[in-house]
Amino acid sequence: MSKIKTKFICRECGYESPKWLGRCMGCNQWNTMEEELVQSKRDFKRSPTMTSNNRPQKIKKVVSGGHERYDTDINELNRVLGGGLVKGSLTLISGEPGIGKSTLILQASSKIAEKYGTVLYVSGEESEEQIKMRAERLDALAEELYILSETNIDLIEKYIDELEPVFLLVDSVQTLYKDDLTSAPGSVSQVKECVNNLMRIGKSKDIPIFIVAHVTKQGELAGPRVLEHMVDTVLHFEGERTQEFRILRALKNRFGTTSEIGVFEMREEGLVQVSNPSAIFLDSLSEKAEGSIVVSTVEGTRPLLVEIQALVTPTTAGFPRRTAVGIDLNRLNLIIAVLEKKIGLPLMNQDIYINVVGGLKLEGTSSDLGVAMAIFSSMQSIPLSSREILAIGEISLTGDLRPVSYMERMIKEAHKMGFKTCIMPDKNIPKIKKDVGLEIKGVRRLRDALELIMK
Repeated sequence: MSKIKTKFICRECGYESPKWLGRCMGCNQWNTMEEELVQSKRDFKRSPTMTSNNRPQKIKKVVSGGHERYDTDINELNRVLGGGLVKGSLTLISGEPGIGKSTLILQASSKIAEKYGTVLYVSGEESEEQIKMRAERLDALAEELYILSETNIDLIEKYIDELEPVFLLVDSVQTLYKDDLTSAPGSVSQVKECVNNLMRIGKSKDIPIFIVAHVTKQGELAGPRVLEHMVDTVLHFEGERTQEFRILRALKNRFGTTSEIGVFEMREEGLVQVSNPSAIFLDSLSEKAEGSIVVSTVEGTRPLLVEIQALVTPTTAGFPRRTAVGIDLNRLNLIIAVLEKKIGLPLMNQDIYINVVGGLKLEGTSSDLGVAMAIFSSMQSIPLSSREILAIGEISLTGDLRPVSYMERMIKEAHKMGFKTCIMPDKNIPKIKKDVGLEIKGVRRLRDALELIMK
């Protein structure tokens, strides 16, 4: 018998090697080479990316803005997608196991089936009975919703031709395989070819397709990196399974912005959208507490108010611990360095823990001032009026406060939530209208802001 030939393919960049390498020569990543069987002489004909009779034409004559969208009847999902599902789009959704991916797409598929017609839900991980049980719990039993438990991409395409659905869901892409390939399901070549087939089906038949993908231990999208480049939209679920709140974020979107987020609450009846996230995040806010303060950030067009908690305690080890949940750890180290150098706060022998309540990950620098004030409050045992004071501002390495964008939006949201005072950089004040409804205290340096809370 002839010897079985194998090759090694990098799951990140697709680099091929006849032998195993600890570090990929293409992308310099470690431990990314996966073994696959070499294709036999009977080669298969690769499916084209899409079939059309288009010819080159001048860009000025191309009709734009004609993308028709399907309303999923879930406003938070529509917000993240940019207004709804675009016909012929390919959307990838990922997240930790049990975070709610299958729940969300089953709810959306039922809504679309009720409004637009036939929807096909393909599952390679669950049987029809399991999906039916979850659908009964979620009350997602639309008449035109079809369920298929299958992993062969060629058979799936056959059923698509028969049913002609208006929406297709695949859970998950790592379970699909193509008969012509000798590698196992979930391998680099299988995932690339199956997604290529789905993309051709969606583009040629104008069917929006949702694909569920697994994640690695580090929380990143599993499979080849090229997968993210092939699809139109990449959605990611954030949050903890032990917490009730889920954040849906767009990492890539060819039909809208990537700065919008969707907020959901996990209940027994499924994922329930949260129309006022600030009220939810501040629900358990205490009147006065050490190391607790409210900050504001803007996600897309929506201002959010969240509570930041800090705990400063003497270290018992040789090196102090720095733990940040919800903010960038490098940003926290920068703020600590400014507090030590410019304020004189002795933090070298203190463990510092920072937590953003609600599981939200803050982007940008508008929360810098709030983090510094929370650390100072916990260190000096000074309680803050969390329900009255809002802190917004970016801290520079010189100890000055730099202005931030969208300040007026954040101020209006704070007034709506009942806050009385806002501490902000004085350079932001000329852009704020006087009738905002709460007291504005502009400060130039971090030291001035800390003196305010000491008073």
